Amino acid sequence: MAGSARGAEQGKLLLRPFGSSLRRSNCTQRVEIEGEVLGGHLRKGQALANLGKTEEALREFLFCLALDTGNKTAKSEAQKVNVEQKKGFPVQEEPNVTSSSLRKSTQITESKKEEEENKLTSMPESTFLISEKCSLLKRKCCSEEMRNAEVPCKLMKKDTVDTKGNSTGQHIPFGFVDPSDLDCSLCMRYSLLSHCLAMRKYCKTVLMEELIARYLPEELTERRKIYEEEIAELSNLNKNVPIFVCTMAYPTVPCPLHIFEPCYRLMIRRCMETGTKQFGMCISDPVKGFADYGCILEIRNVEFFADGRSVVDSIGKRRFKVIQHSQRDGYNTADIEYIEDQKVQGQEYAALLVLHDSVYDQAYMWFNSLKQALKSRILSHFGPMPAKDPDPQANPNGPAWCWWVLAVLPLENRAQLPFLAMKSLKDRLNGIRRVLTFMSRTRSR
Repeated sequence: MAGSARGAEQGKLLLRPFGSSLRRSNCTQRVEIEGEVLGGHLRKGQALANLGKTEEALREFLFCLALDTGNKTAKSEAQKVNVEQKKGFPVQEEPNVTSSSLRKSTQITESKKEEEENKLTSMPESTFLISEKCSLLKRKCCSEEMRNAEVPCKLMKKDTVDTKGNSTGQHIPFGFVDPSDLDCSLCMRYSLLSHCLAMRKYCKTVLMEELIARYLPEELTERRKIYEEEIAELSNLNKNVPIFVCTMAYPTVPCPLHIFEPCYRLMIRRCMETGTKQFGMCISDPVKGFADYGCILEIRNVEFFADGRSVVDSIGKRRFKVIQHSQRDGYNTADIEYIEDQKVQGQEYAALLVLHDSVYDQAYMWFNSLKQALKSRILSHFGPMPAKDPDPQANPNGPAWCWWVLAVLPLENRAQLPFLAMKSLKDRLNGIRRVLTFMSRTRSR
């Protein structure tokens, strides 16, 4: 038994050199196979580069680098092909590509090899590989025909019935373009996306938001703080109030506006974003830029168009006096203080009630005496005449019908401005009565 065990141990010792030599031969064979594969990819890439197929050649050189990251020849060839590809010019073609010419192309002169090695050693390996791989992922530029092609927009037909009883189909855009209809979903023309732009519905990129919050937390916190301070400043309706310099506006009176200037488009957008939905309206002044008195308008609705214009439906809220004129981002702003009517009591209040009823009746008679065409235009723009208030001092700005009459009367803006600045309802009523009396006398003549 001892002899057999000793013989087995001697057999193992004899087999060890054979096993190690077998492993060495397998490793050598594997290295030779990998070298042949590497050389095959390298020669194939060089052949494709000579044929002008830079993209396929670059892919072969990247295969070589994946097998052997230290292969400087593959790096050099890939760098040359990448430069040619970025320039937009293919590598010069050779008329006859033979095996001998391919072997010659693999042999680089010593001076050129040293020059390429110096360039490659100065370049980080990871940066080079990333740039080459990213260049393969770039979207191919669409042709000129694709740029000019009409992009089909998904439409929904809605049957409508006209006044004659005929049923007609009306095209209604859904507000999106189906990417499956396109060879490239990014090649969409601006004119076909106009309805999407008019909707003014913007969605945030959740991935980008998470990346910023994760990798740029300090910058995000600082930017959020600046944004909150800016919103708080823009929401202040006493300091730096945005001023629209246009026409006269009155409390409780509708004021439709067509916004097309870039500065006022910015102003309206900020009013909507801050949530105040309010801005000041003043007439122009040749010296100060805008008048010292105006009216705060509240936005009830905004209809946006694709080209940036908008139609704003607003209504007057409160009167104000300008304390300081200023500007912000191209539009006017002002520090303001609000003004209200001074209330009276006792005998003065009784006399005010009599005057209030008398002027209201006079204004009502004057409006009914107008021609039907003129009355229709007034009603379509300003609405019907408000009813008489039981308590004329209930509203700090005075009765609504007073402002309606002032908006309807054919007076210049400069003549209407003093009524806006008055703090006495009695003085305002007397002024309206004088104007109505003058209008009645003019018509009787």
